[in-house]
Amino acid sequence: MALQLWETLQQGITAYTGLTPATFFTVLAFGLAVYYLLSSMFGPSDPPPRPRSFEEEVQPLPPPVQLGEIGEEELKQYDGADPKKPLLMAIKGQIYDVSQSRMFYGPGGPYALFAGKDASRALAKMSFEDKDLTGDISGLGPFEMEALQDWEYKFMSKYVKVGSIKKEVPVTDGSSSEQPATENGDAKPETTEADDAKPAEDAPSTAAEHTEVPPHTEVPPTSVESKED
Repeated sequence: MALQLWETLQQGITAYTGLTPATFFTVLAFGLAVYYLLSSMFGPSDPPPRPRSFEEEVQPLPPPVQLGEIGEEELKQYDGADPKKPLLMAIKGQIYDVSQSRMFYGPGGPYALFAGKDASRALAKMSFEDKDLTGDISGLGPFEMEALQDWEYKFMSKYVKVGSIKKEVPVTDGSSSEQPATENGDAKPETTEADDAKPAEDAPSTAAEHTEVPPHTEVPPTSVESKED
């Protein structure tokens, strides 16, 4: 069987190449030797570096840190400028960690201006103007409120909530309304000029009021009355 295959191969080599089997294999061996020689002379000496996989390049994100209630100025510190800090964004006063979408909300991303802010109004209006980068949603129409609601649902399902924005209470001048507390903890009532003068009116004004006035003495009948009689 093997001998028959060898004879068939010899006939095929002679028929297709016009060379004897010995000449054909000699030329084949010579060609392989030249190929390896040229490869060693002009080819790279070291194998190419193994490309790093995507998993090796992307470092795992740290777990979200709960911040509690913070102010808007403190929220600006998490706009992605510091890569060691999480990337945060707020919607309707609720803060979410969007670090996993840094390509969108991080520096250079299409929504980078929303990071570190409560961008509720801008998201509702799909606006990129600075005046809309605020959490004030007053005056929005029903379609804009619906769009904002869709954004909120998306953030709630995709990102972790890590805090909320502290509501700033306007400071008013309460010097006139503040009253000192009494010993019992109750507020001391306000006093006016009339109240200040009232004790003086109630108090005895002169020492004469404390002096006993002798009863009125009756005048004895005069001598004139006796003469008329």
